[in-house]
Amino acid sequence: MRAHYRAEGLDASSLAAHPMEQFARWFTQAAQAAVAGMIYEPNAMVVSTVDAEGRPSSRTVLMKSYDDRGFVFYTNYDSRKARDLAANPHIALLFPWHPMARQVIVTGTALRTGREETARYFRTRPHGSRLGAWASAQSSVIPGRDGLDTAYAELAARYPEGSEVPVPPHWGGFRIVPETVEFWQGRANRLHDRLRYAAGPDGSWRVERLSP
Repeated sequence: MRAHYRAEGLDASSLAAHPMEQFARWFTQAAQAAVAGMIYEPNAMVVSTVDAEGRPSSRTVLMKSYDDRGFVFYTNYDSRKARDLAANPHIALLFPWHPMARQVIVTGTALRTGREETARYFRTRPHGSRLGAWASAQSSVIPGRDGLDTAYAELAARYPEGSEVPVPPHWGGFRIVPETVEFWQGRANRLHDRLRYAAGPDGSWRVERLSP
């Protein structure tokens, strides 16, 4: 169960000046690999949070956008991850592009997106996904599937296809403002390349090479 990674390396001289520009380069390549059938959902990322008692939890979430300010995903604000972030805004993201022998590891701080930005994204979601945001009390214990299906059916009757579904007040986005962004490239003999951008207090970025 041990794969031999590619020999192509990653050198600091080839990196972009800003980590989000470098991420855009790698994400474009991952998206191209997805078109070729190599990767499934390249925007899937593992999101790790810690609650007020210091207990960690992780789950896979879809990144919905990124820019120079960071990475954005959306969720129910009553979910476990949102409750964790309310108590402790520090967060880690991991993009596991295994077929390319690549990972991107991010640490940073989560900030809620504004309601206008949330509404713009919500209107782009498929109709069923908008209803689902209302039907599911995410992360809460429920007695069975029937109640969930009933809630969805009632919402589908109230907001038929083509009608406008309002944005749930308990639902919205988080923007992850990065503090470090590591680009991990698998190499032969487990001597991987790990280059990490670290933010300075003046907003500049320095690049550090980590031992594999």
